[in-house]
Amino acid sequence: MDPGRKYGTCVSNNTNKWKCIFCMKVTNGGISRLKHHLVGGNTSVTVCPNCPEHVRAELQNDAIKKAEERAAQSLRYEPVLNDGEADRVLGACDKDLRDKTCAGIARWFYDACIAFNVVTYDSFKEMTHLIAQYGMGLKPPSMHELRVPLLQREVAETHTMLLQHKNEWASKGCSLMSDGWRDSVVQKDIVNFLVNSPKGSVFMKSKEVSEVVKDATLLFKLLDEMVEEVGEKNVVQMITDNASNYVKAGKLLEAKRPNLYWTPCAAHCLDLMLEDIGKLEPVKNALKKCIFMSGYIYCRVPLVNMMRRFTNQHNLHRPAVTRFATSFITMSQFHIQQANLKKMVTSDDWNKSKWPKEAGAKKMKQYILQESFWRNVAYALKLTGPLVKVLRMVDGDTKPAMGYIYAAMDRAK
Repeated sequence: MDPGRKYGTCVSNNTNKWKCIFCMKVTNGGISRLKHHLVGGNTSVTVCPNCPEHVRAELQNDAIKKAEERAAQSLRYEPVLNDGEADRVLGACDKDLRDKTCAGIARWFYDACIAFNVVTYDSFKEMTHLIAQYGMGLKPPSMHELRVPLLQREVAETHTMLLQHKNEWASKGCSLMSDGWRDSVVQKDIVNFLVNSPKGSVFMKSKEVSEVVKDATLLFKLLDEMVEEVGEKNVVQMITDNASNYVKAGKLLEAKRPNLYWTPCAAHCLDLMLEDIGKLEPVKNALKKCIFMSGYIYCRVPLVNMMRRFTNQHNLHRPAVTRFATSFITMSQFHIQQANLKKMVTSDDWNKSKWPKEAGAKKMKQYILQESFWRNVAYALKLTGPLVKVLRMVDGDTKPAMGYIYAAMDRAK
């Protein structure tokens, strides 16, 4: 029997209506709705104020157990062949079948205008694996199934997963993180709030903060509200960027809540260091010239194609985790391709093209053949290279960076 039935009574023999025995509230939507009312965590259902903690714990544990059973059930089909045998069979007999299958998958991607990078998602790999395990005759989900029952099941499992994270926050503590950015299309400042614990990171919400971000006091109130929502007893530290308004808001938060720490974001601190280095005159001049040349080349497709012929299809522009890191990594690509760029602007292809007649191209050629420019580039990379390495480590997902950052900064010095 569903444990939720012990804590509610069916109204007029209607299984869609249940009355909570603790607060007498009637909920519509079946026993699941009643359990959401008792446990909480669903924004569309009010939480029972009188539900005992042991009842909440019992229902949470039951939900976790059922989720684990569903996960185990999804893996109930064992592959007939082991990996090595399957590879040999596919290699010998099924190459044509695989080609046809991949062509069908690709055609669906093209028809639906789906981004190609979704094939790297774990869920995509899991989907193809489960389809293969099912075998022939699988009936795909209908539009109604995707829109209603399957979506409801995924929402329920997401709530269950969130409850597991919240239990982890209560037992081991968590870090509340804010990630601010600006939407250049609508000219609004947005901040994303996430919670990190040993179990992983969870996105909480996004807030539009255009009227708040410049005022440290209002920003403090926003951060304080988020701490209250997650639970002060659960939050070990609040992580924000290192802008002056966030620094002041963080100090106000520490003053009000002495049991938690305000911590500036390591990646943002490193980016500010790169910004300061970029203000040195030789570095500033080299950056300015690299940015000009990169912009000039990438705004002209024929010039991009010529550049790639001389650089063996390597690009000069390399996006990175922060704005200033992108600039210095792009500069490092110029340094790596120095000889090839010099060959390009002195080649017959260049001289026979239209580029020598354009003022921008003349300026670019002058910079590339200018030895003082390359000396400044080498000087800038010598200063920033160690910091960019630390920034990559801090922002990477391969391993937690906290235990390594102090040693990495010592090496960078």
